[in-house]
Amino acid sequence: MRGNTEIPITIDKALSGQFGPLIDVRSEGEYTEATIPGAVNIPLLSNEERARVGTIYKQKGPAEAREVGLEITGPKLPELYRNAQAVAGKGPAVLFCWRGGMRSKTTATVLNLMGMETYRLEGGYKAFRRYVNEFLEQRIGAWPFLLLHGNTGVGKTEILSALAQRGAGAIDLEAIAENRGSVFGHIGYQSVPSQQTFEGRLAMALNACRDKPGIFMECESRRIGRVVLPQNFFRRMQEGERILLYAPMAVRIQRLVDVYASQADRGKLLEAMSRLEQRLGKARVKQLTQWVEQEDYAAVAEVLLREYYDPLYGYPNGPSRHYPFAVDASSVTEAVNLLMLYNEARFQKGGHVDGKPRACAPASQGTEATLFAPGGSGNEHPSGVPDRFGRRQL
Repeated sequence: MRGNTEIPITIDKALSGQFGPLIDVRSEGEYTEATIPGAVNIPLLSNEERARVGTIYKQKGPAEAREVGLEITGPKLPELYRNAQAVAGKGPAVLFCWRGGMRSKTTATVLNLMGMETYRLEGGYKAFRRYVNEFLEQRIGAWPFLLLHGNTGVGKTEILSALAQRGAGAIDLEAIAENRGSVFGHIGYQSVPSQQTFEGRLAMALNACRDKPGIFMECESRRIGRVVLPQNFFRRMQEGERILLYAPMAVRIQRLVDVYASQADRGKLLEAMSRLEQRLGKARVKQLTQWVEQEDYAAVAEVLLREYYDPLYGYPNGPSRHYPFAVDASSVTEAVNLLMLYNEARFQKGGHVDGKPRACAPASQGTEATLFAPGGSGNEHPSGVPDRFGRRQL
């Protein structure tokens, strides 16, 4: 370690796990727009200061811009050093700016002179963007994706979380996108990630699962909220193994209540509900609004499931011959156990249970028999007793 200068390292080495925190020394605005996942922002220049230096650079040249930059940053260096020490934690820090230029070089040099072991990311944030693009386009290859299908409320999110806790490869695309992918998808989330932020999170999540025998995720449309799945990743996802999850209506209702009532922002809930008038009609939305105001979330959830979500997605509510594997997800723990057994079986047979890849396709396609679960009759929508609103259960 040279104690009087800065040492550049590549993006692959920076992400290898050998180093401590990533420190983004760009302005707050640049950091907010997109950064390397997990990075801490310790800006060398504020938004306004960066704009001022940039203007001087264009009008008077780089020499004068550097001089003004030095005048601005000089008094900040003691505080910058203290902030960097506070987040240093385990291992040497890796600093980066936009292109690995003056801002990160200056900061790394100062911190090293102060005795703090620090490295500079060669190429800066742009190097990370190149890494992400190359990763999503080339590195995922024929990775084994296992796509969870199923109607709203069957517990896909809870199951993905439990799979990850058990050490399985599992990625919650909706959590990464901070949107559940429906008219109510934004409720419970505080921010909207940029496309670059989403792609960076996705690449890091995939990289963390690179040695897993299978990667579970929910089968999504290409757009989730305001972000779009990268084309190559979406194509690969559609080729993944298709798995159906199902659960009784009562279980699904309670899960929706647990998610939305516990995070209830009544204003957001009512605003989202108003957008359903074209599909459900004004009278029905008015009734739903009254139930929300009365906090009868179970009634709201049941109507939304029967009249909005189930007709919209159209997945079977029980085992179906159209899916190679179907799981009763009434119990998250039991569903996870079956999914892990299934993944182990398919891994032993070379990646797919019968050696053939599947498509992430509508429920009307395919003829595979259900494995590890009863059924396979193709009775996708068994009739039931009339519900509380006088309609027969699908």
